[in-house]
Amino acid sequence: MAETFELKDLEERLILVGVGEQNGDDVNESLDELKELVETTGANVCGRIVQNLETINPGTYVGTGKIAEIAQLIEETNATGIVCDDELSPAQLRNLDDALNVKIMDRTLVILDIFASRATTSEGKIQVELAQLKYRASRLSGLGISMSRLGGGIGTRGPGEKKLEMDRRLIRDRISQLNKELKTIQKHRDVTRAQREKNNMPVIAIVGYTNAGKSTLLNHLTNAEVLEEDKLFATLDPTTRILELEGNQQVLLTDTVGFIRKLPHNLIEAFKSTLEEAKYADYIFHVVDSSNPQMDSQMEIVYQTLDELEVKDKTVITLFNKQDKRTDDEPLHDFRADKILQISAAKNEGLDKVKDIISELLRENKIYVERVISYSDAGIIQLVRKQGELISEEYVPEGIAIKAYVPMEVYGKLPD
Repeated sequence: MAETFELKDLEERLILVGVGEQNGDDVNESLDELKELVETTGANVCGRIVQNLETINPGTYVGTGKIAEIAQLIEETNATGIVCDDELSPAQLRNLDDALNVKIMDRTLVILDIFASRATTSEGKIQVELAQLKYRASRLSGLGISMSRLGGGIGTRGPGEKKLEMDRRLIRDRISQLNKELKTIQKHRDVTRAQREKNNMPVIAIVGYTNAGKSTLLNHLTNAEVLEEDKLFATLDPTTRILELEGNQQVLLTDTVGFIRKLPHNLIEAFKSTLEEAKYADYIFHVVDSSNPQMDSQMEIVYQTLDELEVKDKTVITLFNKQDKRTDDEPLHDFRADKILQISAAKNEGLDKVKDIISELLRENKIYVERVISYSDAGIIQLVRKQGELISEEYVPEGIAIKAYVPMEVYGKLPD
């Protein structure tokens, strides 16, 4: 059996390292976000270094000359490690470790660490551990020395709470076991989806960049009591709640995992069943933090992730959230959205309009009818309530006078 021993928490002082390539990426914006990610883990950022290169150095991430500058900054700041803004290869990990003699990490490891600390359900924990093991399996040779430099900190949560001396075969076995467990959960999720379709209850998936206000929106619309916190990935596990609308209508709102730039591929794969809630939803609510200066790039990242998940041909409603925090009056646009709304979920501003838009969406594929249903056929009204929108009903001598929006299958069952 593999030997294990407890790890001690140790304050980490980290230097951020980024490479600006010629493809237009704004490395400073990305490092600002990386700083927030690192601080979310409880570590401290004590410096940053940026190098502009045509392409990332395949051997050392940055150029060899820049490594000397990093080493000097490590000495000046008494840093315990560095965090590179891109995912490092085993060779890059090993070479940087040899050159700098401190803990070497990358953006992927930091995000995995945050996910490990935020997962609360069994599915979330399995997904995170799976992503972590896949990440480590391909980097055992590069991670070994670097990860042993510090007793705790980033990269040691989840399955790394204790140092597990596992070889590749043991990791493969564990990955295989986790995949089987995820498939079982996936089957349960598929059954749940099938039941929703059978009940004809529309589903709206709430997507958006992390910390855009998705959980706040869900809470204020449905009283879901999901954790709201001004942190990246404050909530990880998806939550589905019923939203009651006028006319006895109901829809399901599903909060999804927040997106972020350079979201690790292993995480997308591990969380695919969760993220695919957007793929199987009837409508998409795209929540945007309109007060964030990087709003446009964040929106683009969300759409790139949706494209990667093959979320296509969906009606998209973009909700420009946090209007109360905006400092400018620039017009807001989203040319990929079917409709846009300006709201402040935290202040309950604009949420009535959100409900109105949902009602409009539900009416799009329904037929408006005004009928008098005889008392002998009164049972059909329950079907109207369940699958349509019953606007009004009035008891008259001839029967029950109704005004309603109904789907085609119900329309065909209504008596003339």
